[in-house]
Amino acid sequence: MFSDLSVETTSEQETRALGVELGAVAEAGDVLLLLGTFGVGKTTLVQGIARGLGIEDQVTSPSFVIANEYYGRLPLYHIDLYRVEEMDPTTLEALAEYFGTDGLCVVEWPASVPADLVQEAVPVELEMTGESTRRISMERAPERLRQVFAQRVAEPVSARG
Repeated sequence: MFSDLSVETTSEQETRALGVELGAVAEAGDVLLLLGTFGVGKTTLVQGIARGLGIEDQVTSPSFVIANEYYGRLPLYHIDLYRVEEMDPTTLEALAEYFGTDGLCVVEWPASVPADLVQEAVPVELEMTGESTRRISMERAPERLRQVFAQRVAEPVSARG
């Protein structure tokens, strides 16, 4: 669990809403590394991020194809490395093209990505705190992303609708 900045969401809808806010302030070249157990809500958060980027397509986990591309205000490169234990050079070269480019790159299960490739990435940890509640924590984030979390901490859930 990160100690830097965290918020709690109480439903899938609220997790998506947090994603919408993150997508709205995302900039080209941003890389988010989503950490957490299976079923914790990583793809749900990405669905919200896509909406925040103005993407209307249905966002699903790319577990079998590794990466999905969606186009809105910025391209969204959604990568899921659940089935990748170790990067072979060809896969690594292909994935490296997504990092720090013209869009937002969001990586689920990033453990197999070499650290030097994601030095500037923002780790985002999702943790179950109850049946429908999640603690979502972020560290090393630019101020615009930190403000999304800070605003949610300062504002009661009921005020967000």
